[in-house]
Amino acid sequence: MIITRTPFRITLGGGGTDLPSYYEKYGGFLVSAAVNGYMYILVNKRFESNYQIKYSKTETVETVDEIVHPIVRESLRMLEIDRGIEIMSMADLPAESGLGSSGSFAVGLLNALHTFKRQWRSPQDLAEEAFHIEAEILKEPVGKQDQYIAAYGGIISMDIATDGKVAVKQYQFGPDVMDKFESNCMYFHTGIRRKSSAVLTHQTKSVSKNDAVVVDSMHQIKEIGRECIKKLEAGDVDWFGESLHMHWEIKKRISSNMSDPKIDGWYEIARKNGALGGKIIGAGGGGFLMVYCPDSRDRSRMRKAMKEEGLNEVRFRIDNEGTKPIANIN
Repeated sequence: MIITRTPFRITLGGGGTDLPSYYEKYGGFLVSAAVNGYMYILVNKRFESNYQIKYSKTETVETVDEIVHPIVRESLRMLEIDRGIEIMSMADLPAESGLGSSGSFAVGLLNALHTFKRQWRSPQDLAEEAFHIEAEILKEPVGKQDQYIAAYGGIISMDIATDGKVAVKQYQFGPDVMDKFESNCMYFHTGIRRKSSAVLTHQTKSVSKNDAVVVDSMHQIKEIGRECIKKLEAGDVDWFGESLHMHWEIKKRISSNMSDPKIDGWYEIARKNGALGGKIIGAGGGGFLMVYCPDSRDRSRMRKAMKEEGLNEVRFRIDNEGTKPIANIN
């Protein structure tokens, strides 16, 4: 029996430049952080000679082709896993929350299956395999961020060349910077579940058509990513908080589905209660609202105001391990 634990993520800057439609023309750059909310994947050899898959549904089938879950089906097919296996997934947080759950699922599953076969894969190998399945086999409108940060953990930058090759740099900031970052960032679950595909498909089509507004917006977002890592290295965490506001205003120009009046109202409440900036994590439209609030008294008022709006706060810390087996019983 194998159990893997794989982190979810938050984007710190440059989000969206990891989509092939953008980086194949201009190159991408983004900064991402893994958080201590996790996807758990269990893989176990079955006595029976069939496949059993348990997630929000349960599938028991005789052949790989019969498996409905697309990532499970294609992962088993790619690794040539014979019948007689059970796969189960669990997560700390709900799907469609903007935290890269699909990428975490794919990376965690591949890590578990490789471990099951007594094979070792580097974080980069796992990320590229997961991206291959999601983007190239299943044709989902995804980028490379989710798979890479799930595999590596910590805080990383991704410099993506036009041929898709990714140069990853891992960062270790001092305790003062990390304490400030983790204390001042607040995360509120909006209760709105949304699929990112609509926003990402719109962005992909707009970049492909050389939409000047969208392309220029993506260039600005990429530069925010580059500046973000420079400021964090210099210890200027408050600049990061202010950049969230810039990032959010630019992203709203990309698609009308990025926000709605309800989300805009919550964001204004956050700003009135001391937030320097904030954004919806992920492609937009729902999931988690992330805000940066440097004053502890303002954070107390923020929690009260958001609670009155029906938003639940979830506190995150940075995960520095990435995907890993936490049980390996062979």
